[in-house]
Amino acid sequence: MQDIDDVDRFRADWARELPDLDTRGMATLGRMLRIIGRMRPPILKVMEEHGLDGGTFDVLATLRRSGPPYRMRPTEMYASMMVTSGGLTARLAKLETAGLISRPPAADDGRSLLAELTPAGFALVETVFRKDMAIETRMLSGLSEEEQQALEALLRKLGRTMVAGQGN
Repeated sequence: MQDIDDVDRFRADWARELPDLDTRGMATLGRMLRIIGRMRPPILKVMEEHGLDGGTFDVLATLRRSGPPYRMRPTEMYASMMVTSGGLTARLAKLETAGLISRPPAADDGRSLLAELTPAGFALVETVFRKDMAIETRMLSGLSEEEQQALEALLRKLGRTMVAGQGN
């Protein structure tokens, strides 16, 4: 048989040991976990080369993709990033110390501090994001454009199914 991978071997082992158990979930989700495990190290390496980690990059990227003036309330960021408020506060402090964000007061509430990209943060997040996308493009280069679009559509559908609670 051609195109056998580790997941196929794992499923064959389980079919032998527990022949009544449906392991189709492993065929997709097991492969997804293995792919994520392989893709993360080179992407994290790029971030680390620029003094960032996944969490601090996420803050910078959230601010950058928000559009001008690249400024948000921490509560807005908190909701879109799905992190704890304490985790976000620590990331903001780290980025402010590094000069990548500033914390100006909100015009409508002087007690509230915003998070805003500095020019250095703006340049850094763009550099790192471009490198990240180049890595991800290379990772997908074994698939045709049509295959990439089909995979994207299927993963979107799977994600929606899981969000709707059907995959729990």
